[in-house]
Amino acid sequence: MPDSFVHYPGFCPRLLVLLGLGLTVGGCARHNYFQPDARVGPGSTAILPGPADSVLATAGRQYNRHSKFYQFFLGRHYRRVWAAPVKVAVLNLATAAPGGLTAGKAGGGYQSISMTLEGAGKREYALRALDKEPYKTLPLVLRHTFVLNVVRDATSAAIPYGALTVPPLAQAAGVPHTRPRLVYVRPDETGLGESSARFQGKLALLEEKYNNHAARTPDLAAAVDFDGGEAMLKKVYHHPSYFIDQPAFLRARLLDVWLGDWDRHEAQWTWAQFPEVGGRVRYVGIPKDRDQVYFRFDDGVIPWLAARPFIAPQFQTFRNQYNNMAGLVFQAKFIDERGLSAMTRTDFQRTARDLQRRLPDSVIDRALHRLPPAVFALEGARLGNALKARRETLPQAAEEYYLTLAHEPTLGGTAEAERFVVHRYADSTTVLVFSKALSQLSAGDSLRFRRTYFTAETKALSLDGLGGDDVFEVTTTAARRPMPVLLYGGEGHDQLQLQGSSRRLKLFDEASDMTAAGSHRPSLPRKKHRAYNRLNDD
Repeated sequence: MPDSFVHYPGFCPRLLVLLGLGLTVGGCARHNYFQPDARVGPGSTAILPGPADSVLATAGRQYNRHSKFYQFFLGRHYRRVWAAPVKVAVLNLATAAPGGLTAGKAGGGYQSISMTLEGAGKREYALRALDKEPYKTLPLVLRHTFVLNVVRDATSAAIPYGALTVPPLAQAAGVPHTRPRLVYVRPDETGLGESSARFQGKLALLEEKYNNHAARTPDLAAAVDFDGGEAMLKKVYHHPSYFIDQPAFLRARLLDVWLGDWDRHEAQWTWAQFPEVGGRVRYVGIPKDRDQVYFRFDDGVIPWLAARPFIAPQFQTFRNQYNNMAGLVFQAKFIDERGLSAMTRTDFQRTARDLQRRLPDSVIDRALHRLPPAVFALEGARLGNALKARRETLPQAAEEYYLTLAHEPTLGGTAEAERFVVHRYADSTTVLVFSKALSQLSAGDSLRFRRTYFTAETKALSLDGLGGDDVFEVTTTAARRPMPVLLYGGEGHDQLQLQGSSRRLKLFDEASDMTAAGSHRPSLPRKKHRAYNRLNDD
């Protein structure tokens, strides 16, 4: 089960109602739940010889030991894949990267088993076990019950080798990407420091992190630095000279949609910095942690119920047709709102059609053959057919995606002073955002943002000024029902300049100084309101 289970408000209480059914069947968590060693076949129980460079192993054969009756309720998932024997290279820290690797800091969220490895020239690598341990996601009272068995078992909904297929697809799509390698960690490996015991006898993915110039690939050759998601957002919120490359981010997100990768929240990205004219900095997102591509979840009674919109809509099963688009992109709502705010319907369609052209059958077939042979024999044909079918309907999926984001968008400013110019017409609302700080970098160029929102698509629009002394100029020419606009003044001394009706205009401001003749006085932001510049969405 992915770490993102814990990011969805209300998920745990609702799921536990379903999992409570399991408590009537058994009481305690199973001891020794996980396979003790990934190796299988002749000699797999013997001490691994020092010179061994490869082994025959399984990602997690414990997931395939259940009866058909059990699978009817909990799902078939990718159980056979987790139990399929695959040939894997043995991790050799001395030769795995130029100059060798040494143990760095432990990582991982609530379930992932991961760590950083340090290479020559300050290069860093991530080591992530294929299997998960969701023990910490449960309340203390349930950690030793049958519920833990069920939650652990849900890991089998992910295909453990899916990430290996992504690099050729991302390369063809024009999306920066990582390059994971499959490795087996020796059962007597001690070179991983305090994390050694967590990895011993497991299969893992090893990939270089984008953290310095040495890690740059040809598509990122002009990048001057790399930031994590939080560092990137802090800079984007702080000054308008930092901005996200939205066309590039849209391309990456449509690739996610095509792959069925629902777990693309803000922590799942590295951001490459590119210098622009006038001292501006453009951020290009690099997807990482492809654990949830080709997810297969709702093929059992209980997971089918858990994937309902009122419980956990993000758990969308990968199949030939796109199902619930709002659910598929739900987990990335926070970063989508900031990284796709200027993208229009036309942008979505143009990018989707370009991806169709870039991803022919030959690329798909080549990518899927990166799966271990035994896994390709089980799933290659099904995955290939699904990818090809989804490619053909990608423009329709892009349309649904666009409409999902356009429904109730939020647009934010920065810590600098900005001028929001809003024109409300009968069928649309146009927003322009100007920044004095930008004009100081490039003379006469102060336009930061421009977008038209259409009443047929957008239910309500929120504008959040954040810091600085912001000015909101709102002109309404609509005769009857203009689009509802919610203005959040944020910090600083904000001004409202109003022309025409203030109908369906709501004002929120901490200082209550954003007033204008003919409008209501601003209210304090609602308790449930969370400022646009929050750095997480949990």
